[in-house]
Amino acid sequence: MKRWVSTLLVAWFAVLGRVQAEFFTSIGHMTDLIYAEKDLVQSLKEYILVEEAKLLKVKSWADKMEALTSKSAADPEGYLAHPVNAYKLVKRLNTDWPALEDLVLQDSAAGFIANLSVQRQFFPTEEDEMGAAKALMRLQDTYKLDPDTISKGQLPGTKYQAVLSVDDCFGMGRSAYNEGDYYHTVLWMEQVLKQLDAGEEGTTTKAQVLDYLSYAVFQLGDLHRALELTRRLLSLDPSHERAGGNLRYFEQLLEEEREKVLSNQTEAGLATQESIYERPVDYLPERDIYESLCRGEGVKLTPRRQKRLFCRYHHGNRTPQLLIAPFKEEDEWDSPHIVRYYDVMSDEEIERIKEIAKPKLARATVRDPKTGVLTVASYRVSKSSWLEEDDDPVVARVNRRMQHITGLTVKTAELLQVANYGMGGQYEPHFDFSRKNEQDAFKRLGTGNRVATFLNYMSDVEAGGATVFPDLGAAIWPKKGTAVFWYNLLRSGEGDYRTRHAACPVLVGCKWVSNKWFHERGQEFLRPCGSTEVD
Repeated sequence: MKRWVSTLLVAWFAVLGRVQAEFFTSIGHMTDLIYAEKDLVQSLKEYILVEEAKLLKVKSWADKMEALTSKSAADPEGYLAHPVNAYKLVKRLNTDWPALEDLVLQDSAAGFIANLSVQRQFFPTEEDEMGAAKALMRLQDTYKLDPDTISKGQLPGTKYQAVLSVDDCFGMGRSAYNEGDYYHTVLWMEQVLKQLDAGEEGTTTKAQVLDYLSYAVFQLGDLHRALELTRRLLSLDPSHERAGGNLRYFEQLLEEEREKVLSNQTEAGLATQESIYERPVDYLPERDIYESLCRGEGVKLTPRRQKRLFCRYHHGNRTPQLLIAPFKEEDEWDSPHIVRYYDVMSDEEIERIKEIAKPKLARATVRDPKTGVLTVASYRVSKSSWLEEDDDPVVARVNRRMQHITGLTVKTAELLQVANYGMGGQYEPHFDFSRKNEQDAFKRLGTGNRVATFLNYMSDVEAGGATVFPDLGAAIWPKKGTAVFWYNLLRSGEGDYRTRHAACPVLVGCKWVSNKWFHERGQEFLRPCGSTEVD
């Protein structure tokens, strides 16, 4: 039993102590949960050796978890690249393990309980489980996946088989319901019914599902179906008090509706409306364009435009270092000019930067346009850290390289930002530069606006994760070791509004990037101003 206090345990305590929930925002940090869960399984196995006769139920759970964790711990990032695995990991640690604790407390299981209780303080929270569920729903919407596809784990580029059980799907629907998201509640509760009708067993009952589903369709305005589902619920559970009250209420509303039926909208027409519900309109005006580009649809790379795109060797205005070893440069877009550079970072440099960045990762923030204060936002799901040149020689080396490639000085640039995207990690359409109504955004830096962006892709992404420009109709896909570069400001200093861009949700994979934002000050002679506003 003393093996509980092991070097591994102490090590992941040290890491998790700095993380503080929000695991779902970084796959890199979620890998720590794999080892935590594996350690729990080991502790549980030791307890079973003592109480095996009385704890056959617990032993079955442990065997299942042991098989899962030995596979996941062998390749944590690869395993968590499948969003269903990531969701189930968070759900297990937030919901299922605590439930197991209650079971074990019925016996003299002081040893195991002590271990579990200590580790629980570092477990994912309700916020994490909700965030993980929302991530799966975001992937569902962006990539037009139906719940059955997600439930069966049929996602492109996956290395691991992962499915959602009846109870997992019910958890998804309940999460949506608790957020007032009745559109996704309906989709996932219907999936639960489908799997139950197919004979799958679980702790979730049809009566529970119909209870949520009937109210959700009512909230979506489908009174007739709400009435039908409530009657089905009462046929399964005649003593269900809330369902009885709802039935009377729905019947009253239906009677009032019948009285208001006018012109050619007949009662029969109302009763036979299809049970198909549209996704609610949200705050993002270019939502459809953005998500189409994420799927690789609607890209406006016409043959005429493609003829204007070339590949070349880039020596950075005859920079001595690049004359000896120029970089391969490829045009990704003509206007505004967006280019990709190849072999910018080696695998060794990437791994070292990830290594020093991981302990510093914190929920990525956005700058409030009114106050200039950094704050978290639901439309940016990732964790980031800022690296200084003193942190490691590799940081200084990469900074110098970006300076040589761009011909811009890094003296007034921001620190190197490293970001790791979580489940369905994304950054919805945004500008990197501050607009005229945000003049104080970079005031404290004293270096002017963000003139250019240099974005390093530090991993391949099996599916999703593109960088898209909705106004252009451009989509750029991550390639490990490459980097893309564009100017955010015109030569006149005016913002180039065409550079509004987004990081698409990661469907399958673990996405790491690093970026450098160059500022105006110090670039006066390196990138001279233009003579007109549109230069």
